[in-house]
Amino acid sequence: MKTAVFVAWVVCYVSALLVVRRMWTGKYVRSPLARALFVSMVNEGETAGLETQEWYRCCSDMLGEDVQPLFIQSHLDTDTRAFLRRSEEKSGWLFTQLYHSFVSTVLSPIVSRTSINGFLGRGSMFVFSADQFRRLLRINPDWKGHRLLDLGAGDGGVTDVMGGHFSEVYATEVSTPMKWQLQKKNYKVLGVDEWQETGFQYDLISCLNLLDRCDQPLALLGDIRRALVPGSGRLILAAVLPFQPYVEVGGKWERPKEHLKVKGKTWEEQVTNLSNQVFQEVGFEVEAVTRLPYLCEGDMYNDYYVLDDAVFVLKPRD
Repeated sequence: MKTAVFVAWVVCYVSALLVVRRMWTGKYVRSPLARALFVSMVNEGETAGLETQEWYRCCSDMLGEDVQPLFIQSHLDTDTRAFLRRSEEKSGWLFTQLYHSFVSTVLSPIVSRTSINGFLGRGSMFVFSADQFRRLLRINPDWKGHRLLDLGAGDGGVTDVMGGHFSEVYATEVSTPMKWQLQKKNYKVLGVDEWQETGFQYDLISCLNLLDRCDQPLALLGDIRRALVPGSGRLILAAVLPFQPYVEVGGKWERPKEHLKVKGKTWEEQVTNLSNQVFQEVGFEVEAVTRLPYLCEGDMYNDYYVLDDAVFVLKPRD
């Protein structure tokens, strides 16, 4: 009897998901409630409806005078297109997506979304291509550094882009399933309170889309500054704009303990405020900045999700 009830529940669940998938992916969303939910989803994820050229657009005249000469114009390139194609292909794996949706529904009340993605091996992120990374740092393909530290590395997808330029690659991650993914790639995983106390410093530290998801962002920037090799050490930092800080705690979203206020309404205004005030107050100055899409693999409803990123290269001030 219990088995029959469970099977019936699974069948109803799958049927409901198929109906919802058809509703979301139809050319028109007819229900007012569904349309409102759809608009909310698009605003949160900025999905495939946007023209890709908008992902890179910057009105340079709206940047501060000190920031304008530091801006590097980026474009949709081969590596980014490849990521989008893979995401579209995975989104079409119906039974895989149904399984992922089922597991997420069961675990989401008690497990963070990041850990669920790590367990399922999905939700890979894309911040920049290898060519975009080198342009920002002004290095050639043969350039080699000593130590890289990737904070909040996730499954290591973005770490892979940077890691080939360094002889030692370190990473931190809160989620245990994501740590397993990093260890499979032979990266040296450090504790979130350990990387500052190793006794050595790093040539490059990456802090990608972490500033708005940590409890103490200003303290984090101070720790990063002290952990960089004096003179040559650099921080590559990505921030989703508009800046909306929240911390994920056991599947729930809470306000961070330390408030970092970023002024401005437009992407350009917030980039200027970060450059001229926030970063300078914690001892950094901007060497380069660009606008890039922060891409994430999709699900059965969308091929991929995208947010607006500002990616900075920062050096400690003397």
